[in-house]
Amino acid sequence: MPSHKTAAWLEQRTAQALEQAKNCVTAIKAERFAGTTEMLELWNEAERVLHGAAALGSTLTELHPDPQTRKQGEKTAQAIDHYVTALSLDAELYAVFTRADLEGLDPESHRLLTETLRDFRRAGVDQDRATRERIAEISEQMLLVGQRFARNIRNDVRSIEVKPDQLAGLPEDWIAEHPEVDGTVQVSTDYPDALPFFTFAHDHHARLELRKAFLNRGWPEHDEVLQELFALRREFASLVGYDTWADYDAEINMVGSGSAIKEFIDSVAHTASDSAQRDYQVLLERVRKDFPDASHVSLADKDYYVERVRNESFGVDSAQVRQYFNLERVLRGILDLTSDLFGIRFAPVDVPVWHEDVRAYDVTLDGTTPLGRAYLDLHPREGKFGHAAQFTLVDGVKGIQLPEGVLGCNFGRGLLDHDDVVTLFHEFGHLLHHLVAGRSAYIRFSGVATEWDFVEAPSQIFEEWAWDAEVLSRFALNDAGEPIPADLVERMRKAKDFGKGFDALTQMFYAAMSYTFHVEAVADLTQKLQELQAQYSLFAYIPGTHMHASFGHLDGYSSGYYTYMWSLVIAKDMLSAFNGDLFNAEVATRYRDQVLAKGGTQDAAALVEAFLGRPYTLDAFHTWLSA
Repeated sequence: MPSHKTAAWLEQRTAQALEQAKNCVTAIKAERFAGTTEMLELWNEAERVLHGAAALGSTLTELHPDPQTRKQGEKTAQAIDHYVTALSLDAELYAVFTRADLEGLDPESHRLLTETLRDFRRAGVDQDRATRERIAEISEQMLLVGQRFARNIRNDVRSIEVKPDQLAGLPEDWIAEHPEVDGTVQVSTDYPDALPFFTFAHDHHARLELRKAFLNRGWPEHDEVLQELFALRREFASLVGYDTWADYDAEINMVGSGSAIKEFIDSVAHTASDSAQRDYQVLLERVRKDFPDASHVSLADKDYYVERVRNESFGVDSAQVRQYFNLERVLRGILDLTSDLFGIRFAPVDVPVWHEDVRAYDVTLDGTTPLGRAYLDLHPREGKFGHAAQFTLVDGVKGIQLPEGVLGCNFGRGLLDHDDVVTLFHEFGHLLHHLVAGRSAYIRFSGVATEWDFVEAPSQIFEEWAWDAEVLSRFALNDAGEPIPADLVERMRKAKDFGKGFDALTQMFYAAMSYTFHVEAVADLTQKLQELQAQYSLFAYIPGTHMHASFGHLDGYSSGYYTYMWSLVIAKDMLSAFNGDLFNAEVATRYRDQVLAKGGTQDAAALVEAFLGRPYTLDAFHTWLSA
């Protein structure tokens, strides 16, 4: 996407998309089609251009360096959302779909019509006029409030100033990138700054101050913003016939109902409890070596002391592990791996991009069949999305357009922590899913179009390759060209499992927060956060902090943050098919074709069953988590 095509170009592109969609909808409402299949083709074309404009606007909002283009991206999302909401509440359009004949449709077309009718109902099209008007108002307000929440998190980068001696423990390359100015060093809440500081800085006071700054991003403004968002969602759910927003949200996911979300959260918490308590006591004892009177482990100290235990008990020093993970070699290694494992090849291509850091690749299957294009935007900059995610630029449609996806990350330019390597593998899993599943006849089923609580499974399973000694030996080399030792990788795997129980409880704390905020009218968000943290997490709340204010998933995942763990259940089960051999080409190809390539054309449970030859179970997950 050419860098000079910014705000004005995006505005024009949005107007064109809306005009094309309106022409298709006019034809449907006038019933200018020969039969149901032709009607669905018209509807697919409308969705194609609307999805395209919305995806472009969303991606540029998060990644474009020009503030005006980011602002126009938000306006694009607003314009598309406004029109899509109007379509979903259009009783005349709905009536045409209800008269459509399901008889004789191919399975994909049958699924499209069935889901479209379902979506009309969930939107409230069958409500009275006044209710539909209020639903439209709420839908627009939800989008605006969500955009405000995301924008503020992007822009609210805080920092602390420390003395040079407070950098003790940090890797040399990190220190070199943070020069002293007037006797102090500035450390920001951006991930490349903050995560190494939390993990390696010896100074407890400095870690605590940075953690407070990190947890208070977006506060106090976001208390009001989130209260408005939650109230709107509760009202919307009630108007369209659901007891809670969680019930509305869960209906189209694998979990099925809001109450099942709470049951799953508590089930995972119960399974993780023994492992969590065991490892927490180990961690507390290590803290007491430095602070004999310590009664608990603070969140400000958790990452640092986990690193100490992993170093002292397992012989894993993350600062030393970094020497094997040069970003350029890691990236090359991932590209080579996807070629060897899945036959998916990435070839650099010189095309216009929105920033000089962005790399572009043409992607093919076995070097012959075009799959689409990938963009890697890997380094932080002002105004950019602050974490790591895969963004859709173009959804693929068979015979019409190839998919294009973007990895938006925030890595340093030199050495990476192994956690960063795992993150890169995770996001690559999403990117592969988007590209491989880009050949559906209908855009609704293209790419990462499965149930929301399955979305993370393909990215979580791909993380496993980042922990395999044979995989890492290909690209994890130090400056002398020596590969990372296999025994070190084995120790890293054992060290990774330390704390998996209390990490799972932390995830369930987040999941319980996202669920509770959407089903209860919580008067004091911080107070409720403290209660849920005490109920689920083993790590003590830091007084005066407000983590929810910068928890961006409260917008995008709404009541469904449980989905990360739900997806992990399925990822662990799918991993069992490899039977310990991550280079098994036959299994990898079957996974590519039976899971990734299907997109949303079938229910996720059916895709997994086809791959495994049986329905998915929780056995592998429980065995791993309870050990």
